[in-house]
Amino acid sequence: MSNPIAALALVAVAATLLAAPAARAEDAVCRDIAAKWAAAQSDPNARPSVPLLLAAADNDCAAVVETLLSSGFTTDVKDRIGNTPLIHAARAGRLAALQVLLAHGADLGHRNAAGSDALFVAVERNQAGAAAALLAHGADANATGRSGATPLAAAAFNGNDEVAAALLQHGANPALADRTGKTAIVYAAARAAVPLVDRLLAAGIPLNARYQNDLTVLMWAAGHADGASEADGVALTTDLLARGATVDDADNRGRTALMIAAERGHAAIVRVLLAKGADVARHDKDGKTAVDLATDAGVRAVLAPG
Repeated sequence: MSNPIAALALVAVAATLLAAPAARAEDAVCRDIAAKWAAAQSDPNARPSVPLLLAAADNDCAAVVETLLSSGFTTDVKDRIGNTPLIHAARAGRLAALQVLLAHGADLGHRNAAGSDALFVAVERNQAGAAAALLAHGADANATGRSGATPLAAAAFNGNDEVAAALLQHGANPALADRTGKTAIVYAAARAAVPLVDRLLAAGIPLNARYQNDLTVLMWAAGHADGASEADGVALTTDLLARGATVDDADNRGRTALMIAAERGHAAIVRVLLAKGADVARHDKDGKTAVDLATDAGVRAVLAPG
């Protein structure tokens, strides 16, 4: 597609970028994209090059995006896995390009091959600014992404309280579960994200609710992921117990929070649970106690001193 006006516009964009101070590493990429499109206009058989628009979105080349869209490109072009320019901008946190795309009517609800829309991708990548911009423009805070997870669950998986707060303010439902039966608070507890767990409890999540395999939030906190600090695990466990979490609830294996903490090697959490009266003599469905399940000597010493 030959468009002399578009070519001149992009030549002007390239010249402006070239003359501007090199404040961003992306500026050189933007100049290159503008120059490639302008050069392509000398070919009467040239067609819009989708990679140029996607690259412009990736690198926050807002002026280039504006000119390309004004010269015949559309916001619904896609890469090989179904990502539109809006998803590219959201994924990279490119706010200027994202705003241009939204102004041109980019589809907020389009999903890529993984089933994720721009908001889910922004949240998953911890792009708080992009998520806020999309929500302000009307993105659905409950539209699920890959694995049937909500944006709120993705924020909780990342332990991102800021994004979770924004999602809740825009109508995110904290009770929605993904395909594995887990809700946002489960992911937050696994990360030992105290402020986020507190926020979700304040949003109405029952403290002693049961999730997949009959696990409670306390059990998830007691067996928190290795990426979370022991101090955060202790803080969350203490917080949940102070709120009234049932200390000796058991999952579908008959294991309590104490047994889970013992098996995970979380000695400090074992101490907190014992101080709240956790039953050290209780057996799971295989007849094992917390001592039997303990994975290191330090935990066994806390459970059976002397």
